[in-house]
Amino acid sequence: MAKHGAVPDERGDGASGGGEHRRGESRARDAAPLRTVRGKAKSEGPLALDRLIHERIRLGILSALAATDAVSFNDLKKLLDTTDGNLSVHARKLEEAQYVTCTKFFVGRFPKTEYRLTPAGRKALESYLDQMEALIRATRER
Repeated sequence: MAKHGAVPDERGDGASGGGEHRRGESRARDAAPLRTVRGKAKSEGPLALDRLIHERIRLGILSALAATDAVSFNDLKKLLDTTDGNLSVHARKLEEAQYVTCTKFFVGRFPKTEYRLTPAGRKALESYLDQMEALIRATRER
């Protein structure tokens, strides 16, 4: 009989290393499967938030870009207090959704990466902010 929380091995008896989980397997058996964020989020109701924007770093990127014409990678990294890799992954997701554009060029001999908000990104951010304002109003009315 398998121990509670143990992942069955090839024999199906749960003796796979004292409760360790194999890569990619969920700890909770009845947990809903994880979904990845790809492209624009679909609305699930009037107050549904765009899950692509709702993540802190991505919301920070869009907010910074909404306030100015363009922001460099290094300035975004400092502003959001994050790592190169983390910023790069989140910026790429926003690029894939066509919320931001990325331009790479050289200033003298130094490479520079610059991001700009697209019209679709501005519209998505405004919609997200409208949804957040509606949520705040609904919460305060209680």
